[in-house]
Formats: sequence, structure tokens, C-alpha cells
Amino acid sequence: MISIKNLNKRYGKLQVLNNLSVEFERGQVVSIIGPNGSGKTTTIKCLLGIVQPDSGEVYVDDELVLKQWEYRRKIGYMPQISHFPENMKVRQLFDMMKDIRKDVSELDEELIGLYNIQKMYDKRLGSLSGGMKQKVSASLAFLFQPDLLILDEPTAGLDPLSSEILKAKILKEKKRDKLILISSHIMSEIEEVADDILCMMDGRLCFYRSIAAIKEETGEARLGKAIAKLITY
Repeated sequence: MISIKNLNKRYGKLQVLNNLSVEFERGQVVSIIGPNGSGKTTTIKCLLGIVQPDSGEVYVDDELVLKQWEYRRKIGYMPQISHFPENMKVRQLFDMMKDIRKDVSELDEELIGLYNIQKMYDKRLGSLSGGMKQKVSASLAFLFQPDLLILDEPTAGLDPLSSEILKAKILKEKKRDKLILISSHIMSEIEEVADDILCMMDGRLCFYRSIAAIKEETGEARLGKAIAKLITY
């Protein structure tokens, strides 16, 4: 579904992406990991079209998407920190997004129900707690039934029950042949939902393997220790 070929991006003297090439397929849940400054966020922004690479190509469903916008209809995005218009009410936000996406006839409102978003409808977005904003953001990401979901630290700020609801939703959408990319630092969370791990270091691909293969290669039962061992090889 997604093919990234020889992606490069530089900010001044800093090489943020260095000849990155990787492919993702439908039905995968891939966790993108790496230390701060490894290039994870820039890679996600290139996929979203927010950042244009200096060179390289990005394909979605075999179509070159750089400097295009139509392909974004296939993407549901949940940022780590949501910046909503503070004076807008929750109801108005959902109405606005539905009005923009009139091309989608059947909506996925499961998370709206599970998170009781209806009870927040008349609240202003600026008055919501961080966890409540995360619930709104998650509900919007899944609402239009996208083929590709990009979730950046999705459980950050969520209480344990809300985290479990979101993880169950991720696994449910995987069974519907969606591609789900998750940026997370929580190893236990990664192990629960992901099939594969893409590790980046200094803008390069460090490794891209299944969790099972990582554990087998390192002989470690704990994912965190297994990844640490691979990185220090």
C-alpha cells in the first residue's frame, strides 16, 4: 500500500532523513520507534504531505503522491497533541469534518459511542482535558473509515480503560485489512497491537522486522530488551 523510496530531508546542516526506503502492506500494524531526532516525525509528515522531502518518492496504492492531496482521503491521522480551535464546540468540530468529507456515506462512529463523545458535544474544545481531547482525536481518526491509519503516541493521556478501548479498536481495524502505523515508546503497548517494528536511527532505517523475529534473533522474551540488544549489535 505504501512504498517509500530513497527519501531524504535536510534542515540546514541537519540530515533528518537519509536515503530511507521501506514498504508497508495492508493488514499490517507497524510500530515506528527510535530515539528523539531519529526521523520518525519527519517520515510521518512526509506521508501526510505536511513536509516535502528534498528527494525521493512516496507511493500510496502505486500512485506517486508527492505534491498531491487527493490520497489524504485514505488516511486517518491522530497526532500526539491535538490543536483544536479553542472556542469551537465538540459538536461543531464533528459537523465541520463531516461537511468537509461528504464523499463518505458510511461513518464509523464506534469510538464516539464507546468514549461517550455525545456527552461532550456542547463543551468548548479549549475546556477539555488532555485525555478528553485524545478521545476526540481518536474518534475523528477512525470516523471516515480510512484505509491507512497513522497514530502518533495514541494512548498518551488516556486512562487505562480508554487505552484498552483504543487498542481493541486498532486490532479490529487490522482485521478489516487496514494498514496502521503507530509511533510509540511504550513497549507493552507495541507488543499488544503491532506485528512489525520499524526502528529508525539518525534518519536511517536501523531494522524492520516482525516482533517474533526480533525475539528469536536476540533470544530475549522481553521486547524492550530484545530491541536494545539489536540496536547495540
